Amino acid sequence: MKTYFSCCCPSLIPSRETARISLLCVLIALYMLAGAALFSSLERPAELKAHQLWERRLRDFSYEHNINLEDLKSLLCHYEEARTAGIRAEQGRALWDIHGAFYFVGTVVSTIGFGVTAPITGTGKALLVLYGLLGCSATILFFNLFLERVITMLSLLIFRCHRRRIKHSGLQGRTSEDDRNEDWKPSVYQVTFILFVAVLLVA
Repeated sequence: MKTYFSCCCPSLIPSRETARISLLCVLIALYMLAGAALFSSLERPAELKAHQLWERRLRDFSYEHNINLEDLKSLLCHYEEARTAGIRAEQGRALWDIHGAFYFVGTVVSTIGFGVTAPITGTGKALLVLYGLLGCSATILFFNLFLERVITMLSLLIFRCHRRRIKHSGLQGRTSEDDRNEDWKPSVYQVTFILFVAVLLVA
């Protein structure tokens, strides 16, 4: 039955590569859901507490200075709009000069996206989508090529250390050992371990 179905409808049977990509998508989605649950459980209580504290301070300030609470909230809404545009109560560094804009596009193309600044114009938002797609794709490609070269360099270093160890052990003169030495390749686990240690040091 399975053979008959595969002969009649070969396009309906996913290939092994398609199945792997689908499984990877599911695993990434589950990983994101787990991360969302983790950070929500960590940050949501603090957000609610800060919100309650802010509401109490607003009421106290309104009562002490005899200001209408709704008028005060309206003024604060206008200030939030001004703050989004880069205006601060105390004059500081501009958000959208060439330095601030370069920092912004750096967070975009590196897929970090700290969210410190964001475009507020419609044109800026539309262009950001295209800019981010191209920039993120190019950056991912760069990191992929860069990591390939790092792994190649680490493999070469491990291979040289292996040859040096064989040479110092006195086995270099044997032909069979020479052939075995030439066929030897670094283990994936060795390279992964070195990369893991490097990440820990950077962290």
